[in-house]
Amino acid sequence: MNEPVCVGLGSNLGDKQQNLAEALRQIGDFATVTAVSSLYRTEPVGFLEQDWFLNAAAVLRTSLEPAACLGALLAVELRMGRVRGARNGPRLIDLDLLLWGDRTLEMPGLQVPHPRLADRHFALLPLAEIAGACIHPQRQLTVLALAEALGVADGVERLHAPDWPPPELRQQLRATRRENRVL
Repeated sequence: MNEPVCVGLGSNLGDKQQNLAEALRQIGDFATVTAVSSLYRTEPVGFLEQDWFLNAAAVLRTSLEPAACLGALLAVELRMGRVRGARNGPRLIDLDLLLWGDRTLEMPGLQVPHPRLADRHFALLPLAEIAGACIHPQRQLTVLALAEALGVADGVERLHAPDWPPPELRQQLRATRRENRVL
């Protein structure tokens, strides 16, 4: 449970901010959320004829193994009503396992680091905000260096949402920061 687990969150259907907040609440059932990025309004990739996304990133601590954690994330998506349709199409919630400490993992249905992480502003910028020093184990660069290497982030806007993260999560994050200072 010592390795940080980095997760990307996205939504472009319904109340997007509420969808991300609910996903974080449900993730709290199997992991401790130790950091949450700001919200980012991002242009869709691939299939452009859809609403823009709200994206965020979170750092977790969990006792689950990677495959079980992915299963738990997919279960959150399912409980929230995600229907898998066209690739890169609209979605109520999207939860991606981006990094697992410094591990490289390849197993059926799971590849960590996320195979397209280094090419996506919408994943790198929120992650760089809260875990910029984390190393991409295959590229041997920090998340922040990867974000900077992509250059200007057209189609990505950091939002200043006063009610983000959700109030109950803010209390947990403050408590986690206090615990980490003591350790």
